[in-house]
Amino acid sequence: MGVFNYESETTSVIPAARLFKAFILEGDTLIPKVAPQAISSVENIEGNGGPGTIKKITFPEGSPFKYVKERVDEVDHANFKYSYSMIEGGALGDTLEKICNEIKIVATPDGGSILKISNKYHTKGDQEMKAEHMKAIKEKGEALLRAVESYLLAHSDAYN
Repeated sequence: MGVFNYESETTSVIPAARLFKAFILEGDTLIPKVAPQAISSVENIEGNGGPGTIKKITFPEGSPFKYVKERVDEVDHANFKYSYSMIEGGALGDTLEKICNEIKIVATPDGGSILKISNKYHTKGDQEMKAEHMKAIKEKGEALLRAVESYLLAHSDAYN
């Protein structure tokens, strides 16, 4: 099994605490609302949202994948850090065993935030991970972030 790391950063005008609350803590209900073309629903199939929780994310009809299951690995409220692993379905296919993800939201001096994202792709056997595949996953995550950001900008009283 090989492990391929992909790290990226993206900025947001939303303060770190508010973005963590909306995008991470309440994302299961907010993201299907603001990006129904990307995610139909999120349900906890095991656990209460904390570490060890298993979530099933269902994609809309016409998507390349029907669903993905994710396991919550860490929720650090004090440091705005969230770690989870994609463990079944979705982009894993025949190539990947799992994808471990970490998102850390850091406050910026101007009142916005930086999202520091680390992805570890655990391949099956000696499979290679293609850069364009990792980039495509990053772009989908960025689109979800922008949908949440737009919602928060339009609803200044939400998730404060």
